[in-house]
Amino acid sequence: MSNNFNFMTRILFSIVLLSSYCFSQEADSLQLNPSEKDSLAGPKKEIKAKLIDDVVITGTIKPISKSKSPVAVEIYSQKFFQKNPTPSIFEAIAMVNGVKPQLNCSVCNTGDIHINGLEGPYTMILIDGMPIVSSLSTVYGLSGIPNSLIDRIEVVKGPASSLYGSEAMGGVINIITKNALTAPQLSVDVMTSTWSENNLDLSTKFSLGKNVASLLSLNYFNFSKRFDQNKDNFTDAALQNRVSVFNKWNFQRKENRQASFALRYLYEDRFGGEMQWNKSYRGSTEVYGESIYTNRVEAFGVYQWPVKEQVITQFSYNYHNQDSFYGSNPFDALQKVAFVQTYWDKKWGSHDMILGLTFKKTFYDDNTPGTLSADGFTNQPMKSPIWGAFIQDQWEIDSKNTLLLGYRYDYDKIHHSVHSPRFAWKFSPNPYHTLRFNFGTGFRVVNLFTEDHAALTGSREVVIKANLKPEKSINGNLNYVWKIPAGDRMINLDASAFYTYFSNKIVGDFDTEPDKIIYDNLHGYGISRGASINVDYSFSFPLSINLGVTYLDVYQKLDGESEKSQQLHAPKWSGTYNLSYKFPSNVTVDFTGQFYGPMRLPVLPDDYRPEYSPFYSLANIQVSKSFRSGFEVYCGMKNLFNFTPKDPLMRPFDPFDQYVDDPVNNPNHYTFDTTYGYAPMQKIRGFLGVKYILK
Repeated sequence: MSNNFNFMTRILFSIVLLSSYCFSQEADSLQLNPSEKDSLAGPKKEIKAKLIDDVVITGTIKPISKSKSPVAVEIYSQKFFQKNPTPSIFEAIAMVNGVKPQLNCSVCNTGDIHINGLEGPYTMILIDGMPIVSSLSTVYGLSGIPNSLIDRIEVVKGPASSLYGSEAMGGVINIITKNALTAPQLSVDVMTSTWSENNLDLSTKFSLGKNVASLLSLNYFNFSKRFDQNKDNFTDAALQNRVSVFNKWNFQRKENRQASFALRYLYEDRFGGEMQWNKSYRGSTEVYGESIYTNRVEAFGVYQWPVKEQVITQFSYNYHNQDSFYGSNPFDALQKVAFVQTYWDKKWGSHDMILGLTFKKTFYDDNTPGTLSADGFTNQPMKSPIWGAFIQDQWEIDSKNTLLLGYRYDYDKIHHSVHSPRFAWKFSPNPYHTLRFNFGTGFRVVNLFTEDHAALTGSREVVIKANLKPEKSINGNLNYVWKIPAGDRMINLDASAFYTYFSNKIVGDFDTEPDKIIYDNLHGYGISRGASINVDYSFSFPLSINLGVTYLDVYQKLDGESEKSQQLHAPKWSGTYNLSYKFPSNVTVDFTGQFYGPMRLPVLPDDYRPEYSPFYSLANIQVSKSFRSGFEVYCGMKNLFNFTPKDPLMRPFDPFDQYVDDPVNNPNHYTFDTTYGYAPMQKIRGFLGVKYILK
């Protein structure tokens, strides 16, 4: 496989060199000075207009033109995700190539978001630039972020530690919410499905004078009908009753200084388990059920100081309470995180400097051994203040080269000093070719019971062999963007190669003993590497396509062993496809989906279930019709190919392992296991929705 990776890397570099050579003359002729602009006519002027790009903030913390950013940033608008309507960010993000929402439990359908093969805890989720979603909330907080809040989502794949903290080892997903000053006066979206999944999004804007506007949004999702189409007596999809209320205030200030404040409340009641379960069985050993109550409050905002210099303060606070039972195992957890960051944005000639200070304090307590003191009996909640400082210099060397140097220093009383350097270089010989290289380090403290759902569910015993040390990594990412003129339009090609080396990594061992999950420091090293490519094009007739493919090689290699161990739930090949055709009379058809190659799964010794999943695709189609009055009607089908995993649960008829030692009926000593699932159990289903927007 190493040969395959080297082969793909050579191909990528060959494309870079060949395309730069072939198009250098043509592209250079289109780099115009002011005296030439007036003489440009015909198709070239139309092509030139299409090079205007968006403004991004995630890669460098400040607004910057996407083409000038030395960090590769992908932008996805709300309209992009509306091509396959979903009730939450967790499901919608699957449309992004290289980003995989991974189901980690076949019973309660918990999940996290993988970027380029790295597990969910390595992905930093931001809301308006603030680290709102972390640790405890990575499990259930993601499904509580409705799509109705989104203005756009920015994705950075690769290291971003110098700006966002050392835990941003795999990448950053920044969910940017709507601006109350520019949001519609009223927005309503109601959707239901043939599985009785009912979703309501309602938002309204009101103003207090000319300079203050507030956006009030309500999301309600209810799925309470039980399905058991595979006849294992367990719900095929977790029941959910969820409400989210969001209120954001934006202020118009002199000299366009920033000021906003937002609040969000989330409540969710989630259940998955045996079909006959009801709340009287919660926590009992009679009928198996996983029942999770989530209460969550978030507050975040930004304020630019009223001084001549650009000094900006960002702040956030979140409170997350989880009251849950996994069968008869209780898990009660409380997390409170306060964060404040102030930075100074200063330009000196060709240098664009950012200097900042951060403070983060986390309170965490639960009923697991993770919060016990050294004596093993006294409860000792984690109270972790972390101080940080960072500096970044974006140096525009000339019109073709931009260099970014960054450094972050964090300190806490347990791990003391943490250093996170960052390097980025952008080379753009002309508007049609851009090459970016990023390098950084990663440092992450594992919060086992908050991040790894497998440690809580099912019947496997959790074994922690030693004191878990922080994870450490070095990361590199090479990105190449090629804008190919095609008549008066443009083909956009975006290719990346990435490599991460872990000197320590905490991974659950499901293989050594069938009834245990063994966690230990990595005695060896881990590798996550691969390549991806995206292509999009809009034809002269009303058809647009967006295609993406990702190749991954993610594994660990232990000291003294010749064989490498492939990471669980990391398919070698995956991809996305998105085709849209607009008919007359404002009728649009969207065909979207993802495909996944075989991925390694956690199996038991002598397991009758295959160790690798089959190739599968989750496809969707939507037909929508918009009206001048502001109404839109849409309908479609999800999971067109009707794919569901086979036998996701081991011994569903004995979830408490009462008969696991029966030598006649269970000679292989199989145990109840929920970790094998790799795709949703929901079969093909239809949906219907109505939107109304009053601007």
